[in-house]
Amino acid sequence: MRPILLQGHVGFPREFDRDRNVVANRISLPKDKVLCVWFSANGERLGTYHGHQGALWTVDVSPNSVLVATGSADNTVRLWNVKTGECVKVWDFPTAVKRVEFSPDGSRLLAVTEKRMGYLGTIVVYDIRYGDGEGNNLDDQTDEPSLKITCHESKATVAGWSYLGKYIIAGHEDGSVSQYDAKTGEQLQNVQAHEFDYQINDIQFSADRTYFITASRDKTAKILSSRNLAVLKTYTADTPLNTAAITAKKDYVILGGGQAAMEVTTTSARQGKFEARFYHKIFEDEIGRVKGHFGPLNTIAVHPAGTAYASGGEDGYVRVHHFDKPYFDFMYEVEREQLKR
Repeated sequence: MRPILLQGHVGFPREFDRDRNVVANRISLPKDKVLCVWFSANGERLGTYHGHQGALWTVDVSPNSVLVATGSADNTVRLWNVKTGECVKVWDFPTAVKRVEFSPDGSRLLAVTEKRMGYLGTIVVYDIRYGDGEGNNLDDQTDEPSLKITCHESKATVAGWSYLGKYIIAGHEDGSVSQYDAKTGEQLQNVQAHEFDYQINDIQFSADRTYFITASRDKTAKILSSRNLAVLKTYTADTPLNTAAITAKKDYVILGGGQAAMEVTTTSARQGKFEARFYHKIFEDEIGRVKGHFGPLNTIAVHPAGTAYASGGEDGYVRVHHFDKPYFDFMYEVEREQLKR
């Protein structure tokens, strides 16, 4: 697979939007505060969104591709008009925002805030309005959150929505996963999914949001049920994991990570283990790796149609890989037998 390299900024991709574009954001340099949009098919840069005063940590596109939300080290969440690049709303917080995500129907937006300077980490939810449907009045947004969950024990590092927006699922600094009622904010369940005190760095959901995958510093990724937080699958790597994604079309998962950035200066790319790792979702076997990055992978995003994936990390590159025919043809013998029936 020959990748398309997106260079123009330092950072990583967080989201393929529903119109099949890549949205990538800058994170690594204090002066890099710009959200960039690229066409995933050819790597052409479509535009930029200016306004943040600090490093961008997170981005998500609404299901109808009308709005994009970003969270930043400048302690704000910003809402943007995708088409015009106009910032239509700014929400201020006492600490940095590490994750934003729209609900499956786009009617709500959650944000995860950092635990800093005496402030506890929180998960806040805002109701989102879409104006008149013509792209007008998008700035008519509420000022106050409709829900606020304070993490008194271990701070939430990542969070997302389950099927039908019924639950909010959060991964924590201590390696546990929580399930909250999305209407009341009540914690319904908490399980120690990963080794204690090994932070969960990423949560990504299946297309129907009935299950999700976590990536942790304990060198494992796990698939859990959204309904009861049961651990369904475990994928073991030989390096701390920063990200994990579930692919559409094929039963694979993709994991990414590597040694911490502070250790990379004395480490070769081969020793740093900076490959994107492919595992069979059902059988839990590693089936391949894609090299290319020369720094830890911060995040991986998979095309909604399962035809490509993008990865990005500390080396300042976003790499967009469109899958070749052998990727789709590869099957286990048991899968071939099942296909013949």
